[in-house]
Amino acid sequence: MAKSIKRGDEVVVITGSHKGNRGKVLEVQHNKNRVLVEGVNLIKKHQKKTQENPEGAIIEKEASIHYSNIMAATRYDERGNKAS
Repeated sequence: MAKSIKRGDEVVVITGSHKGNRGKVLEVQHNKNRVLVEGVNLIKKHQKKTQENPEGAIIEKEASIHYSNIMAATRYDERGNKAS
């Protein structure tokens, strides 16, 4: 896995349905080669009824994406419009 990507870094999605979106890395999963990026690849998760949430809920949360689909924002800005 690219060692240049760490938690807290700003990255840009370079491929896939979320191409062009920017966000901060929330978590790096080294064993699966995946990362969680803030505001990218949102999924809806149904939550059961609990004492804290007696009616249940549908929560939007980030799903992981493969590290090969992201690039550091600084590096992305440096390359300009060459790969658009």
